[in-house]
Amino acid sequence: MTALNVVVGISGGIAAYKAVTVVRQLVLAGHDVHVVATSNALRFIGLPTLEAVSRNPVNTDIYEGVDEVRHVAVGKAANLIIVAPATANTIAKMATGQASDFLGNTILASSAPILIAPAMHTEMWQNVATVANIETLRSRGIQIIGPESGPLTGRDSGPGRMSEPSDIVAAALNMVASARDLAGRTVLVTAGGTREPLDPVRFIGNRSSGKQGVAVATAAAARGASVILIGANLEVPAPAGVRVVEVSTTLELQKAVVAESASADLVVMAAAVADYRPAETAQTKIKKRSDSSTLELRLEENPDILRGLSTNRSRDQVIVGFAAETEPDDDVLLQLGRAKISRKGCDFLVLNRVGWTEGFASDRNTVVVIDTAGDRVGEASGSKLSVAHRILDLVFAAR
Repeated sequence: MTALNVVVGISGGIAAYKAVTVVRQLVLAGHDVHVVATSNALRFIGLPTLEAVSRNPVNTDIYEGVDEVRHVAVGKAANLIIVAPATANTIAKMATGQASDFLGNTILASSAPILIAPAMHTEMWQNVATVANIETLRSRGIQIIGPESGPLTGRDSGPGRMSEPSDIVAAALNMVASARDLAGRTVLVTAGGTREPLDPVRFIGNRSSGKQGVAVATAAAARGASVILIGANLEVPAPAGVRVVEVSTTLELQKAVVAESASADLVVMAAAVADYRPAETAQTKIKKRSDSSTLELRLEENPDILRGLSTNRSRDQVIVGFAAETEPDDDVLLQLGRAKISRKGCDFLVLNRVGWTEGFASDRNTVVVIDTAGDRVGEASGSKLSVAHRILDLVFAAR
């Protein structure tokens, strides 16, 4: 494995002494390790020990290195962050996005994979607040190892013991290896909702914000892919490092997909596409008529971009479609999905239930993925970024 820039965050628990072994194993494996210790951590283990083992200065104070903005620079430079031990207090701070110390700033400033190794008394680990905080971190894609069950501080015994250093290091390095599993591949993602103009003022559209499609593009880029994002009226910013092609109508989306898809190994059609467009578009604003209380519009069918792409693919290309449905019954939803994937001819279909309060414009999502045979491949629920990673996991595991 290529040498990594690894941040090891150490918070104030008795298991801090084990963090020395985590740091040492990473250094011996050839990685550049930077320790970020909280003030409470330094009450359990000395600064000279951490600097000697890591072979780098230890970062503790937000106001050190202000000229180089070190409290941000350390996190931005990291390829991997490990927090061991992660106390209940540190976990709570991470869940609420606090930046009250150097460790909090480092985590918030970084886009690197994060692994935390909780360590605390059993009652604290099982407290509803900690349980909720852990779930929040998982939904953001942060990985958790442990805690193990065994002897704790004093006479206590039970779940809450920090995982062994070798297990922590192995899990962390495996995260980075799997996080680059799309290196060398090109991924094309469509996102957002198409709009079909009635006149220069109005359009027929939908409520898609583009959040899920952008999350797929973000996840693919983080995993090493070269990403092309075709965005239809996106309401969220595109991720850095992604080539963006902006479109508005369904016909514009079709043209862009045809032009860009030839080089793609994976195509994820997450955009919400209008099935119909006005047969005629007025060149001036359509005025309300005093002699009529109704307005009639004639619509014509838009091309089926997903079916056309599946039919005309020229090489071994994986195509994933999305189906936004309002059907509340799970069995009926699955039937609709099976009928749709049969018509579309894509390799996988993501069934995405939408409604007034779910799916569109939300920060969270729940999906079911089926394959071309109509078999259920898996499901995902949580933040749209965690759902995006799960979709990529399912697609490539099934190939």
